[in-house]
This record gives sequence, structure tokens and C-alpha cells, in this order.
Amino acid sequence: MIDIKNKKILVLGFSKSGIAAAILAKKRGAEVYLTESKEITDYEKLKQLIDLGIIVESGGHSDEFLKDTDLAITSPGIPPYSEIITKLKENNVEIISELEFAYSQTKIPFVVITGTNGKTTTTALTNHIFQKKFKSAECGNIGFPPSNLVDDDLDYFICEASSYQLEFTKTLKPEIAVWTNFTPDHIDWHGGLENYFKAKAKIFTGTQKAKYCVLNAKDNKLKEFSSDFGTELFMFGKDIGKNCCYHDENSIFYKQNGQTEEIIKLCECTLIGEHNYQNIECAIICAKLAGIENEKIRQAIMEFKAPDHRLQKITTIGKTTFYNDSKATNPEASIVAIDSFSNVDVALIAGGRDKNTDLSEFCESVKKHIKTVILIGEATERFEHDLKKSGFNNIIKEETMESAIDKGIELNPDVVLLSPACASFDMFNSYEHRGEVFKDYVLSRR
Repeated sequence: MIDIKNKKILVLGFSKSGIAAAILAKKRGAEVYLTESKEITDYEKLKQLIDLGIIVESGGHSDEFLKDTDLAITSPGIPPYSEIITKLKENNVEIISELEFAYSQTKIPFVVITGTNGKTTTTALTNHIFQKKFKSAECGNIGFPPSNLVDDDLDYFICEASSYQLEFTKTLKPEIAVWTNFTPDHIDWHGGLENYFKAKAKIFTGTQKAKYCVLNAKDNKLKEFSSDFGTELFMFGKDIGKNCCYHDENSIFYKQNGQTEEIIKLCECTLIGEHNYQNIECAIICAKLAGIENEKIRQAIMEFKAPDHRLQKITTIGKTTFYNDSKATNPEASIVAIDSFSNVDVALIAGGRDKNTDLSEFCESVKKHIKTVILIGEATERFEHDLKKSGFNNIIKEETMESAIDKGIELNPDVVLLSPACASFDMFNSYEHRGEVFKDYVLSRR
């Protein structure tokens, strides 16, 4: 563990992770300064830091705070090309993320899960399985910042890590590192697609390379990336190589050193859809590498409930099952949910604030898997136009979420799926608010 006693630690950002890092640094005997660019309005948290002897400024980053800094801990929202980061680099100040700082202050092993999509579900499920045998905690982008937990009695950290957090790591070496998938995202923050890839790749290469690396065999970029790995590599999504986890139309299988065993039948999984089967496969690999028994893994998967608003099963009314996928704020995310259903009568509730993204693939997915589309919100006209242009005409327009749900119940399909493919801000405060309105009204109609 790195000794920071009596050193000046500068924490950038009054975020959840920044506050956690500041408190831990103070606990370790450091002289702690926290600087926030915006005015702080959470006076209760501010008082907590001041009472601990942490010196805080807000409304900008002063040169006085930067003087004689031994180590800077940055928050995920601060880009690497920001003025404050540039100044610190010019002064040769070492800059790390809160995740890196937490790792430096504990000997508890980390399972780190990164990727463009699927991180949250995979992290939550992995932690749920680990808790069948170990004392573990989910942290990072989900749950608490790891700095809050380093002194707890734990066997494992199960950490969801964004590229923002990994960008500023130097020594983080997980026990297990999972990369769910790679698609373009956060390009502006990183200054280019290749920088985004390099940030995530840190824990899979060089001195930070995890003991075990878990990669997506169906992602061409990651499959290419995996070509130089040794026996510590595990792939998921396909029956490939000696170490992998995959599924056929009936079951999920785990293979290690060429020996294959069935873990669970697909019909026993509470999560549905190809993307979720891949999330389950990631979690199974992590659990098996940690020595968790097959029956405990199976029981945990059967008990697990999807995180809110991510293809979340709400209830069944008559023969109709309702799913809340409000987190799908773009067509690509909705396609993943839509493609999870085959050979069933599905009514899709879509629409909201239009992001003006291309709808061609969304329309093709709808034509393959959806019987009825119920449109709401500002995007209704464009979605209707593009769907009809693609040859899909079974469209109903409604004014409110409640009337859309009523229409869904009246149609009596096998599934009513809320997967909007749009932002929520025309009718709701957030995608969470939209999902809660959907869930509450569906439950009121039972």
C-alpha cells in the first residue's frame, strides 16, 4: 500500500468519488485539499469534509490550491485535456483516478468489469453470485466508490469501471478483468477512438494486465485484440479455444482446459436475450475462476433480478408480460431489447425526445420481431414516417404513457415492451422517471 501520511493530496471534484477519496486520504494521514469548479450547494457534505479538516474551495480551481501538491486524485467527469489537468501535468504532479487510489490503499482483490455496454448488469450479477460464497461488494460506477470500502471486511471488490476511471490508472492490476464489448463512445472526452480503446485496454496489457482476462468472442475488435493472450485468457459468446463460456439454444456451458460442463439451462435464467446471456457468461467465468461451485452459481442466476430500467420484467397481467427497458435512450439500445424476443406477439412502446439518429436498423428489427408499435412523445411523426417507409404499418399513436399501457393491455399480446429508442425529456425528468411511471401504472392495472 502507498504511504501518503503527511503528503499534500489534491482531490479534483466534489463528486461522490471525490468525496470518498478525500475522506480516505485524510484517514490515511494526508493533508487534503478538494477543489470544485462549480459552486457547492450540498452544505451537509461540505460541512462533513470541513469538520474532518479537509480544505475545500469551489467556484474554480485556484493556483494556490495546486502549489506543492504531491498527488492529485481526479473525478471521472474531468477530461484529460481540461485546464486543471494540463496545469498539474505541467507541474509534474502525478494524477490518478479514485479507483487507482482505492487500489493503492488495500490488499483486497479486484474483479474489474468494463465495456461500452452491459457493465452494470454484469457487475450486479457477478457480485450476486460471489455473495453465495464470499464477502463481496459492488463498487465503482455501481454502488459505492471503492474508497468508501477499502477498510471493510471483504474478500472481493466487484467493480464496474468506465474508461474515465481507467484512463488515470497506473498500477491497478485486477485479479480478473472483463471487457464486455467495444463500440465508439466518449470520443470527445478521450480525444479520439484509439485513446478510448487504450484506456480500457490498460488492465489487459503490460504491467497492469489482470491475472485472468475475459473478452467477448463476438466482438471483432476484442477478438483481434485477444490474439496475443496466453492461457489466462477466457472468451465468452462462442465455443472457442480451451477456455470459454457459451450457450446453445438450450443451455449455458463453461469450458476450462478443454473440459466442458453445463452450468444452467436458458429457461432457468431470469435475464433474457442474447446480450443478457453474454452478461451471464461473463459472470459465470468470474465465479468459476474464484472457485464458486456450480450449484451456487446456478441458484444465484435463477434468483437474480435485472437492474431497474434494463429489460426489467415488471409483472404479468393475464397472458401479457410487461418489460421496462426505459434505459434504451437510442435506437441501438432498443434493437438489443427488441431482438431478445422471437416468435411471440410483442407490442412495443417507443418514442420520446428525438435524437435524430438513423432509424433504418431499428425499423428492420421492428419488422422482424414486433407485431404492434405504440408511439408516444415528440418523435412520433418521424418514427411513424420511417417505420411506414420500411414497410411496417401496424402503428398506434397515444398521447401519454398511461394510455399507451392501456392500449397494450387491450391488445392482449404476449409481451408489452417499453424500449423508447429516445431520450425522455419531452415528458419525463429522466429515463429513470419514465421507467418508474411505466412500472407504477402497470402494477396499478393488475
